[in-house]
Amino acid sequence: MNGDADKLLAYNGGAVVAMAGKQCVALASDMRFGRDQFQTVSSQFPKLYCLGPRLYLGLTGLISDIQTVSETMQYHVNLYELNERRQVKPHVFTSMLSNHLYAKRFGPFYVESIVAGLQPKTYEPYLASLDILGGTTVSKNFSVTGTCKAQLYGMCEPLWKTDLVGEYGKSSDT
Repeated sequence: MNGDADKLLAYNGGAVVAMAGKQCVALASDMRFGRDQFQTVSSQFPKLYCLGPRLYLGLTGLISDIQTVSETMQYHVNLYELNERRQVKPHVFTSMLSNHLYAKRFGPFYVESIVAGLQPKTYEPYLASLDILGGTTVSKNFSVTGTCKAQLYGMCEPLWKTDLVGEYGKSSDT
């Protein structure tokens, strides 16, 4: 990626992390809406979006593009569910998002994305991260994105274990 794209992705800051467990996924993000990493405009800006009963989208990057992509993808999910009469699966949504981002490759949305969800019948966790052009990386354990990506990798690697469960040993599906 060139320097200008990196500057635009970091302009408002942000971080999203997702981890997979035993029939569950966990997402976390900051709520800061900043400007140039030194000025905080708001501390209540959401970066995680629930698009279905077991489908979540995390976005970091330029705030205006985050809003546009989240609203557009909610529209596409609603349209899919009306036409197909079923819930969209996480891997199908990842393809929809990847196609949407790639279609704008000559004037891209400056967002990096994480898709997290559970398969509708098996509750198998699904994690994928996408770059600004829609390039997809599917992960079995955890996925991170944002301005502090390297630091998040450093935190997630020692904390993640196979078959993690929710707090107090209970598995959650939403």
